[in-house]
Amino acid sequence: MADAQRDIVLVVDDSPDTLSFLTEAIERSGATVLVAVAGDLALALVDEVTPDIILLDAVMPGMDGFETCRRLKAKQAVAHVPVIFMTGLAETEHIVEGLEAGGVDYVTKPIAPDEILARIRVHLAGARAAQSARAALDRTGRTLFAVDPDGVVLWATPQASATLAAYNARSGGALTLPQTGCAWLKDCLRPTPPSPLSLTDPSDTTHSLSFVGRTNDEILLRLSRDSWAAGIERLRTRLPITAREADVLFWLARGKSSRDIGEILSLSPRTITKHLEGIYTKLGVENRTAASLVATHCLRDLE
Repeated sequence: MADAQRDIVLVVDDSPDTLSFLTEAIERSGATVLVAVAGDLALALVDEVTPDIILLDAVMPGMDGFETCRRLKAKQAVAHVPVIFMTGLAETEHIVEGLEAGGVDYVTKPIAPDEILARIRVHLAGARAAQSARAALDRTGRTLFAVDPDGVVLWATPQASATLAAYNARSGGALTLPQTGCAWLKDCLRPTPPSPLSLTDPSDTTHSLSFVGRTNDEILLRLSRDSWAAGIERLRTRLPITAREADVLFWLARGKSSRDIGEILSLSPRTITKHLEGIYTKLGVENRTAASLVATHCLRDLE
């Protein structure tokens, strides 16, 4: 654990003896230790510093460790951080509760220093591998993410996270699918997955939500820009035309007649003609064929 960049271990426990013992053992291993003596203090601390792993006492006054873990996992910035529970409670029901709250491991007190350090190393390695895989996906432009059956986001590549945030869908602080996505998600649990769902964010940007696969605990989904929406945005940003003129020009480049474009955009043919006149003037062309060629050139390298 003695890397050039020191690992950060957050220890959450109300026992001074436990905090002293763990701090000494972990710091000897080369890591940096952060301490919180209560769940609410841990929640406030992770808003300032993101730890690499969290050791969490299950039994504390006030907010217990199970609720603390659930609230930690609801924070997007630390949702991926592994949580190891520490407690004197060894009954199966408590172990299950800890794992269901979001913990990855469960150790009983008294804690053996070699054991807890070994568990920390194992879970840090696993978390890093998962993060590396997600970062690699993000670098290739993959907007992949996983949700639970209720639509709560469990993890997401950075691009997917940013895209989902644009929909302003949150529940109890956790990033979630928008309401229409949650309704569609139920069909993903059936033997035959549903067709992709079209979602439009408040800025009128449209994405397709597709089912990729599932494990026992996660449903893997992909967000992708609808080709027509991406094309319209390309025209709007690269040519000196308005958003509505970009709509018209896109469908013109797709070979649609003024009547067809009017039906697609719910506009009258006369209004479409007015928009086309404005497009010709702004692009410095004389007719629809020339305008279509300009648009096609602008869109030619768009996937």
